[in-house]
Amino acid sequence: MTNFRTQTLRQAGLILAFAVSISALSSTSSFAFSAEAQQMCTGDAFRLCSSEIPNIPKITACMVKNRANLSAGCRSVMDREAAAQKSSKVAAE
Repeated sequence: MTNFRTQTLRQAGLILAFAVSISALSSTSSFAFSAEAQQMCTGDAFRLCSSEIPNIPKITACMVKNRANLSAGCRSVMDREAAAQKSSKVAAE
């Protein structure tokens, strides 16, 4: 029972950390986008980056590093985020 609770708390922490990292990375995204990123990438984050919990910058770096291993849906969300960041940086200059 204790192992189940520990695992559940760890999973909840990862979901929260990943949602916060996506929100923090995006100055132009809306809450809906963050929810989409969470939905599309949580499984990948567990599979590829669970050892980085709860360090948000490390989870994010791990996801970027493992881009080739991401599911198509997660990769699509992350690509849109990267494109939005690049266009907002260019617009600000």
